[in-house]
Amino acid sequence: MASSFTSATSFLPKTLTTRRAPFRKIRSASALTVRSIFTGIVEEMGRVRHVGPTDAGGFELRIGASTVLGGVGLGDSISVNGTCLTVSRFDDSEFTVGLSPETLRRTSLSALAEGSPVNLERALQPTTRMGGHFVQGHVDCTGEIVSVDPEEDSLWVKVRVDAPEMMRYIVPKGFITVDGTSLTVVGVYEEENCFDFMLVAYTQMKVVIPMKKVGEKVNLEVDILGKYVDKLLRSGLGVGAAAAGGSS
Repeated sequence: MASSFTSATSFLPKTLTTRRAPFRKIRSASALTVRSIFTGIVEEMGRVRHVGPTDAGGFELRIGASTVLGGVGLGDSISVNGTCLTVSRFDDSEFTVGLSPETLRRTSLSALAEGSPVNLERALQPTTRMGGHFVQGHVDCTGEIVSVDPEEDSLWVKVRVDAPEMMRYIVPKGFITVDGTSLTVVGVYEEENCFDFMLVAYTQMKVVIPMKKVGEKVNLEVDILGKYVDKLLRSGLGVGAAAAGGSS
């Protein structure tokens, strides 16, 4: 499905022409980033209202939203297309987050433009239901949509992983986070560095993935449990632990 907004070329200073718009009724502070976790269940789709450089030489992203502003505070974390970002300013209809150079390099956020839809989720709280899986909001790499095929009222989406070394953490029926959405992997195509998943009709109405075209980028975060197991086995601790258990 084609997007209705105009895409940006990049976030590099030499190509940025967008000027910062004034903020209304702003609460602002120098916020510290805290460790947060998400579920991958998108709470709402927001719209980018401004993206561009700051007076201090950084970059910022201002997003129109409603649901995720409930109970928000300065320094809180909000997942934007699967990227954990810190709220630096907000009012009753929008919030602002800063974008570091590493965030711009590793994620697809540099392609956002005014009007772009984005998936939004507040950080997990003790009372939150775990509807998806544990998502850190630390994007591992980007991927490219290579096909979108309908089957009845569902959509098959196939993604090529831009970092082939991440493929070892992607398994059939395992979790994957795509643009902040917790999804179940259906097929894995090692020779193509690809995987696919299915979006049911309800999910299609709640997330941005169906709005993207073939060739567009998505943010990917693999299941953190797979990374821990992989490191354990590669360090030899897994073998040592098994041997110790067998000799007791």
